[in-house]
Amino acid sequence: MGAAVRREVRAVLQVLLGAAVLHISLFSELYLRYVRKALRPYLVATGVLLVLIGLVSAVCVVRDLWRGGQHDDDHGHAHAHHGHAHGGSRIAWLLTLPVLGIFLIAPDALGAYTAQRSVDTTVKPAGAGGFPPLAATDPLPLRLADFDALALWDSNASLKGRRVELTGFATPKKDGGWYLARLTISCCAADAQTSKVEIRGVGAPPSGAWVRIVGIWQPDGPPGQGGALPVLAAQQLTGTSEPGDPYE
Repeated sequence: MGAAVRREVRAVLQVLLGAAVLHISLFSELYLRYVRKALRPYLVATGVLLVLIGLVSAVCVVRDLWRGGQHDDDHGHAHAHHGHAHGGSRIAWLLTLPVLGIFLIAPDALGAYTAQRSVDTTVKPAGAGGFPPLAATDPLPLRLADFDALALWDSNASLKGRRVELTGFATPKKDGGWYLARLTISCCAADAQTSKVEIRGVGAPPSGAWVRIVGIWQPDGPPGQGGALPVLAAQQLTGTSEPGDPYE
């Protein structure tokens, strides 16, 4: 009986975990708080597989229980083993709580807390100095990571005098002032990298608030050198809601 109970818990966990994966990837966009959009088909396939495995396991457990389960000839040993398994199964059932939490609680994406405790991780892109021409749009919408790369490494200073539009969340500087920040992921939230732009000319919104800013790049050093700082002289600040995909 103890073995059957353990298998039952395992089957329930597999079904619940698979259903949770399907819930966040197939019926909502919560998965974007964990992984990139391109991984959605793999999440759906994983969720379906987990549910199927759990259902097959559950059918096997029910079949064994219907046939009378497994018996131990040593009744004293069986009784002790049953008590141990029963206590272990109660603990195992607690493992369902985190899975159920996915259905009941929508987790927040990484944000200001992470960005405030990380350094600017903008790295020199491959072929830096040979950036493609920028569109003539005014203001020019840019990803925060792209703005950082251009500000730090574009030796042609193509941002000079251009009005750009950036979207991100506010995070305070340790020595006063604030950054506009955004997190970039290659695969999942665990590998998130932080892009930051120092904002000057407007007061800081509350930490974590999402805003859209129009402004002009203010170089603090010659482009193409690590001493150049990504700074934006803000002309306009507008509050906005968190994007469906919070990562770049």
